[in-house]
Amino acid sequence: MKIDNYEFGRIVIDGKTHTSDVIIYHDHVDSSWWRKEGHKLQMEDLSAALEGSPEVLIVGTGADGMMKITKEVQTYLKSKGIKLISAVTADACKKHNEMTGNRVVTALHLTC
Repeated sequence: MKIDNYEFGRIVIDGKTHTSDVIIYHDHVDSSWWRKEGHKLQMEDLSAALEGSPEVLIVGTGADGMMKITKEVQTYLKSKGIKLISAVTADACKKHNEMTGNRVVTALHLTC
């Protein structure tokens, strides 16, 4: 899945526009992703994303990087050998397009 365009609050993936936060898998987009606390990424926010045991998790922390990844998430990913790439969403989108594949999952916060 290729990210065609990202701007604050809006992303185009394989020609389809989304206006809410998304998780991108190799074969589909979950456009109903919502976190327990909007600007804090916690384990329960990633349960579906981690089911397939990705090798890489790319996290877009928002246009201004307002979403923070908890230590619990960081520690869990490290313990499972999952590489975490965290960046503001524009940079995370670029990284996604460079690394896309079956074992890469990308979670993107589209605003703040």
